[in-house]
Amino acid sequence: MFSKKPDNTMVKNFTSHRTGPTSGFSMLGNDITLTGNVEASADLHIDGRVIGDITCKALVQGEESEISGGISAESVRIAGIVRGTIAAREVVILKSAQIIGDIAYDALTIEQGARLEGRLSPNGGQMPPALARLPHASAEAEVEVLAAE
Repeated sequence: MFSKKPDNTMVKNFTSHRTGPTSGFSMLGNDITLTGNVEASADLHIDGRVIGDITCKALVQGEESEISGGISAESVRIAGIVRGTIAAREVVILKSAQIIGDIAYDALTIEQGARLEGRLSPNGGQMPPALARLPHASAEAEVEVLAAE
């Protein structure tokens, strides 16, 4: 009665334009490896692997996660492996974290057992430069969907 022939057309490019303030968070699951820079105007939770720089409002990294690149955010909570610099107002390094790189911060918490190889330097209240470039009133995302063959 309500049968419809399946549509075999595939979306090749999809562009989303959002206006107004964004809220909420985005998540990268533990089964995902992303190569390239990530910019998010909202909070970001990463359980997978990122090879590239990350700029976001707040970053939470899971214990099994790996980030190879710089991180710039208002606040970061690191529990996995980071190979790169971190610039944030508030940095929390959990005991499961392994960091190879320098950290610029205003407030810093390091749990006993965390491994850190790099320099620590206070920001003096300065916003990380990459954060100043983040769009706060509007965001544009382009997604390419590939057909599974």
